[in-house]
Amino acid sequence: MAEKKSTKGSKANTASKKPYRLIKKRSGRYAVMQKGKYINGADKVKILVAEGLIKLPKPKAKAE
Repeated sequence: MAEKKSTKGSKANTASKKPYRLIKKRSGRYAVMQKGKYINGADKVKILVAEGLIKLPKPKAKAE
């Protein structure tokens, strides 16, 4: 029989560990939690954009 490879404790698994948790709400929006506290504002937006979960709108051109 083929042996199962355990990913528990492997370097590949621990290297991808992030200092925050992403939580998808029932409303479809995301929450970012770090050390038991929720992250809000610009920090939250940076994390969600980096993860590819949201896209920032392009700034509108100024009318002259």
